[in-house]
Amino acid sequence: MPKAEATVEELVSMVERGELRLPEMQRQYVWKAPRVRDLLDSLYRGYPSGAILIWETDESVPIRDFAVAQQLNPYQTTKLLLDGQQRLTSLSAVLRAEPIKVRGRKRDIELLFNLEHPDQLTLVTETADEYESEEDLDTEGDIETDDDADEETPDASEDELQRRFNQMTFLVSTKKIEALPTWVKVSDVFRTQDNGPFLKKAGLTSFDDPRCEKYTQRLNKLRGIRKYVYRMDILERTLSYEEVTEIFVRVNSLGAKLRSSDLAMAQITAKWRESLKVFESFQEECADWRFDMDLGIHVKNLVAHTTGQSRFHTVSRLPVEQLQEGWIEAKEGIQFAINFLKSNVGIDSPALLSSEFLLIALGYLGHSKKYHLSAAEEAQLRYWVLTANTKGRYSRGSSETILDQDLSRIRQDGNVAGLIDTLQLQFGRLDIVPGELESRNARSAFFKTMFLAFRKDGARDWISNLAISLSHAGKQHKLQFHHIFPRAVLRDLYRPHLINDIANLAFIGGKTNRRISSKAPSEYLPGVVEKQGVKALESQCIPTDPELWKVENYLDFVNQRRALIAARLNEFLKQGSIPANASTSTNP
Repeated sequence: MPKAEATVEELVSMVERGELRLPEMQRQYVWKAPRVRDLLDSLYRGYPSGAILIWETDESVPIRDFAVAQQLNPYQTTKLLLDGQQRLTSLSAVLRAEPIKVRGRKRDIELLFNLEHPDQLTLVTETADEYESEEDLDTEGDIETDDDADEETPDASEDELQRRFNQMTFLVSTKKIEALPTWVKVSDVFRTQDNGPFLKKAGLTSFDDPRCEKYTQRLNKLRGIRKYVYRMDILERTLSYEEVTEIFVRVNSLGAKLRSSDLAMAQITAKWRESLKVFESFQEECADWRFDMDLGIHVKNLVAHTTGQSRFHTVSRLPVEQLQEGWIEAKEGIQFAINFLKSNVGIDSPALLSSEFLLIALGYLGHSKKYHLSAAEEAQLRYWVLTANTKGRYSRGSSETILDQDLSRIRQDGNVAGLIDTLQLQFGRLDIVPGELESRNARSAFFKTMFLAFRKDGARDWISNLAISLSHAGKQHKLQFHHIFPRAVLRDLYRPHLINDIANLAFIGGKTNRRISSKAPSEYLPGVVEKQGVKALESQCIPTDPELWKVENYLDFVNQRRALIAARLNEFLKQGSIPANASTSTNP
């Protein structure tokens, strides 16, 4: 296998010119900004960063777009990137100062460089993730955290955070850090060879300043990342697309760099040409119905409908005709599942699911019954969906093993009662007791069902009186989870797991949350009751005894609220009906 070398600058130029393309088998760009930061840090230090695997071919191969802009390929042959997509896409975005496009949406990756970073590496970079901006996270359709004047890291003081930042070389950009004199934008450094603006920002007024030489050397070293050399392994032209796909799967399997669904996708697209466009088109349809899901879920759903189980180990042996037939069934199954969740259960967003595997099992059941459900079966299925979702059926142990149990049970008897039986075997009792809610936070499946139950009870924002919803427009009305006893009030009294307990969380809009800020509930809840009535609290199971709103009675408050929430969730699961204000539009 021929080998070659190319600098970062040369590789980025190949991407920009369209000389280097992505084959259809590649997954989409998935890196978050902290991963890009870590890559820049490694290249800046000259650390090893892997090799690049390329196949140069004259064969007409289906391709997919990079997440950064490319020109049309002017060459007769095509160089296909098999290993290195995430790195080269990230470097192209940073060096060219261009946004990355993922699933139709653009986002910038803006990094900051510390002119005063330590000479020696003193902090492992990954440990700083929790202190970084979350602007690169996609929270659309989800419930945002509250904004009650607390820091993003409630257990660290301002001085401690700044001390940690000062030990780092690169950070994902935040406005607060960007304003500091010795932190400069990486993209700005790559735009120019002139160090003057950066030295001026750092407060240097003379070339005699001893910092001048140090900062200049560091800025030039940062630009030197362009000259970092990657080794390129180049596959022979004589190889077929099928052979190259096998190499791609083996390389990525050995390194465990890709998920099993990504490797399965490579095998599927190798035998079913242009199928990626088919899958992505349906993925976009689901997103239009407000169920935007990872492509891996659609691949697993295809495998389930084609083979009756969810594992990918048989994909390479499936004929293309069987895959195509299975895809038709898989699409119908997902469409049924989405419609059932939205119209019959009131789950109108995947953000309210504890696992998207529920969609696969639900669609597979619908298919097995030829989409004929009696009234009794529909009621049972609603109960199973809500209970499995609340208990986190696919979130414990081996989720694929549990999904396969359900698929097998559906094949055996094809009724909902069997699914309820396996659920009871897993959890024992299906009703909820207050103790189950203890130390659960906003990531818990119980929290999602809390939202559904409170929404059904008519919970509203405490100022605007808007019914709580995931689809409100505008930042001031976007739903947030609010700490009833703000973190700032409890920080010195209790550990984070108790402060962030779901018994201390309620649902209100962003503007209301900011207005409450860090006030204790004894200060602001009386005004809520006065203006909106006691139902404003009761609809969210908040104790109405003013004595429990005092900080010294916090433990009594959360204990009583857990009992109220558990009772309400049990009632909700048994009723299993959709709320009056649930979205029923744009169904598939």
